[in-house]
Amino acid sequence: MAEIRLAQYAGFCFGVKRAVDQVYELAETGKTIYTYGPIVHNEEVVKDLEKKGVRVLESRAELEDLTSGCVVIRAHGVSKDIYELLEKKKLEYVDATCPFVKRIHNIVESECEKGRHIVIIGNAGHPEVEGIMGWCSGADVLETPDEALEYIPPEGREICIVSQTTFNYNKFQHIVEIFQKKSYNVNVVNTICNATEERQRSARALAAEADVMIVIGGKHSSNTRKLYEICSQECANTYFIQTLDDLRLELPKAVRLVGITAGASTPNKLIEEVQNYVRINF
Repeated sequence: MAEIRLAQYAGFCFGVKRAVDQVYELAETGKTIYTYGPIVHNEEVVKDLEKKGVRVLESRAELEDLTSGCVVIRAHGVSKDIYELLEKKKLEYVDATCPFVKRIHNIVESECEKGRHIVIIGNAGHPEVEGIMGWCSGADVLETPDEALEYIPPEGREICIVSQTTFNYNKFQHIVEIFQKKSYNVNVVNTICNATEERQRSARALAAEADVMIVIGGKHSSNTRKLYEICSQECANTYFIQTLDDLRLELPKAVRLVGITAGASTPNKLIEEVQNYVRINF
């Protein structure tokens, strides 16, 4: 019988758990509750909240049309102009921005005011990155070492480098090294949160031992995709699933160890379901 082992760090991070708990509490108040974008990149959580009457605002235009209700700013954070819009419309809102993301907003706003050019290492188009860009002007987003090699910063400007909180730590370090070798005048602030680093390290260590690795998380979750990428490098039999229904294991013979990890937007209930299923069936 195979050993089933959960990574030391897996599932909801502090910022996500805090935001989700706040929305569940608000849903019990009887108020009309909206989240600005899905509260987490996990469809099961979003569906459950919808059953409780929580509605998702998918765009700024939908927010502009709103005349009442309470708006929750998700853990990813938002740009400065969204706060200004909420204040202008006099809408009630709850700010559930992760404190680690809020720290990045403060850093880039301050560094930009000092005249430094902001470079964000992260996924262009990701809501956290979009929010960070809204606290400075003219920031650039780089995701790969190749982009860093080709990058030419504005002439005569000092550079401040920050990172999306859930970015791959090793890749961030590689990109920073490229900038340093180019001898640019760079101030580097590693803003990858500790929970992300711990989750990635423990996933990599477990995948290196495992015969089969299961990564659980929303298909739109950036940090879960990074976990899958990391685990796939260490374990050829790595599966990315959103729910138990997606699990179609084709186990190789003589499996000793099945490892399980989960992204920051994956609730414990789902992790336990997968653990129990694998334990019973394999």
